[in-house]
Amino acid sequence: MPENATEVTAAGIARLAGVGRAAVSNWRRRYADFPQPVGGTGTSPSFALSEVEQWLRDQGKLAEVPLRERVWQEVAGHPAGAPQALIHVGCALLLVRDRPTAWLELAAAPDERMAALLPQALGHVLTARLGPEAGRGHGAGASDPARVHTTSAQGPGGVHAASPPNPAGVHTPGASGPGSVHPPTAQDLLPSVPLLRAAAELAAGIGAGQAFEFLLGRQLDANPRQYTLTPPQLAELMADLAEPPKGADRAARERPVRSVLDPAAGTGALLRAVGGPATLYAQEADRGLAALTALRLALAVEGPRRTADGTHRAAPGPVVRTGDTLRADAFPELAADTVLCHPPFNERNWGHDELAYDPRWEYGLPARTESELAWVQHVLARLRDGGTAVLLMPPAAASRRSGRRIRAGLLRRGALRAVIALPAGAAPPYGVPLHLWILCKPEPGVRPAADLLLADTSDLPGPAPDPTAGPGRPPGGKAPGGPGGGRERFDWPAVRSAVLDAWRDRADVEGVSRVVPVIELLDDDVDLAPARHLPRPASGGGASGLGEVRERLTETLRLTAGLVPPAAAPAAPAHRPLTTVGELARAGALFLHTGTAVPGSTAAPVLTEHDVLTGPAPTALAPTEREAPGGAADEPVLLEPGDVVVPVLGGSTAARVVDAETAGAALGRNLQLLRPDPAAVDPWFLAGFLRGTANHRQASSYASTAARLDARRLQLPRMPLAEQQRYGERFRELAAFEEALRTAGRLGGQLVQGMYDGLTDGTVTPG
Repeated sequence: MPENATEVTAAGIARLAGVGRAAVSNWRRRYADFPQPVGGTGTSPSFALSEVEQWLRDQGKLAEVPLRERVWQEVAGHPAGAPQALIHVGCALLLVRDRPTAWLELAAAPDERMAALLPQALGHVLTARLGPEAGRGHGAGASDPARVHTTSAQGPGGVHAASPPNPAGVHTPGASGPGSVHPPTAQDLLPSVPLLRAAAELAAGIGAGQAFEFLLGRQLDANPRQYTLTPPQLAELMADLAEPPKGADRAARERPVRSVLDPAAGTGALLRAVGGPATLYAQEADRGLAALTALRLALAVEGPRRTADGTHRAAPGPVVRTGDTLRADAFPELAADTVLCHPPFNERNWGHDELAYDPRWEYGLPARTESELAWVQHVLARLRDGGTAVLLMPPAAASRRSGRRIRAGLLRRGALRAVIALPAGAAPPYGVPLHLWILCKPEPGVRPAADLLLADTSDLPGPAPDPTAGPGRPPGGKAPGGPGGGRERFDWPAVRSAVLDAWRDRADVEGVSRVVPVIELLDDDVDLAPARHLPRPASGGGASGLGEVRERLTETLRLTAGLVPPAAAPAAPAHRPLTTVGELARAGALFLHTGTAVPGSTAAPVLTEHDVLTGPAPTALAPTEREAPGGAADEPVLLEPGDVVVPVLGGSTAARVVDAETAGAALGRNLQLLRPDPAAVDPWFLAGFLRGTANHRQASSYASTAARLDARRLQLPRMPLAEQQRYGERFRELAAFEEALRTAGRLGGQLVQGMYDGLTDGTVTPG
């Protein structure tokens, strides 16, 4: 095997071949010629990608590896690690996009010659996009993988020209680095040359920016615990709150953003959501993540355009620096028009002792436990007079007693303009309803605002149900118990509309928003939690709506009683000849598809894992303006009537047959679709037997925290189609009964809670 060849794990082999990891383990045991491990550990070996691909082709188990999958496997198996490989790819994609002729000339050379010439070419393009510091070689620091991925309290950030000297009195223990993207050396690039050629081929099909988004998204998905992500829909909402559009079109702005700062840049999602021409500034503590973010932002802007004088001019690149923002601010002289920030939460080691006399604490020294209020004051210090900032904050920051003095100062000086509660699930941690704080830097000579907008969107109703849907499709798309994975289902367009309307109109809307005089908030607690100042809407629409809820519940119970299955007739366990889903797929009796869509990533509604588990209609959200990382290159699988959908995570025995109302929706992530040939397999028969507990257990593999279903291992009895249809009819009746029970439970819960609320607030009498 060549030195530094790309390696792949058993999970990667399973993804290439479209099988489960158990199948890969079986191949290793059954086939003596299966490639031998070349790295990894005894429990998690790695294999040479080229040898694996050749073996799969020889065995007829691999027809063609999709290009994007091949590129990702090369990134994941890079000898220097995936983060370093992504930096190499990002630099090369900038060259491919901005100087395509130069790339083609380099690509025509042999690998060693290409690696020797690339650093100079990359230096030119990095200088043009990211400043002169980026264009100069960085020696060992740029190529040492140990310096590419370090623990960060924030998220990714980036690159720029030389840092200005720190003014006297500013604490700088450590490094506010000038930039973290530098041309790799020829020696570092040599193992990456095949990867760079493949990435350029991928970019030719989907664009350089989308190719990098796809690969970065795969890296983020593969390492969810290493990154704190800001979902793209939330990022767009925060950007629009800072610079509200004048019309319905988000791109139409009378006064575009001039300068935007993100001092805790993470993966760059907030700055990438900024619309219109803008100069983007970012700071990030992790050097490797900073480099990825700088490249991501540079690839998101347009390439060079020909000007009237015949020259090519590129849009300004991002200004991204590395360093601890609170301890070593990289932009001490910046006065930005807008600041967007998703700061780290609950940080104890943020610099309380060494920053005690920092001039940024105009509203008071934050307590050691109030790191979020330190970020609030840092953000205000980096705004121009009258500039706007939007921060994502934990709900405790609005009510902790240790922060009441700073909150009072923000209110008295008119710096805090709004506190908006979001639904749980808007961003990690998904079980907590986070807040948005909107701040405006006070202008000298201008009287401070005398009120504060408080808004609460955590109880907004979900998507409107289809009126033709069955009993299991509850209004609002919510069901008892909440969705799996701790992520609450809610209607993002409704939340977005409510938040933007509340901010622009600053009006009282019952149950949603209230403009509260500052004098009412300046009590002993200075509690700014919206839930404390906004009355919660009564369950079931209040006392006037309880009668309607009761009537609907009565009718649902009547229908449910008619759907109760007849008494079961006991019988001895049947011993039928069995087949598996995998065997049926190989015989052409059904087809398997894996879901990739997420709500908002496509114009079609998306059937999610939560929908399958709890019964509502697919999530119909408007597509986001920018796609989520990793989602650009995957075409969604659209559902057809008779399809059977099963979740692959969590160990629940659920299966859903697609009906006419659900058809046309996109298949969501963590779902497997089985499309049977109606002349060979009845869909209700298929779905019913897939829900058997014993069947589900034998087809699942178990990790330390979750179970994963291998749909190919699910078993079915061999039966004539007529006998299948007899079983299928009974399974259909059970599904209707199950949906009716869901609806009855939801309505019953509304009625009970509504009665409790009415009796306690006096709108319902006990007599």
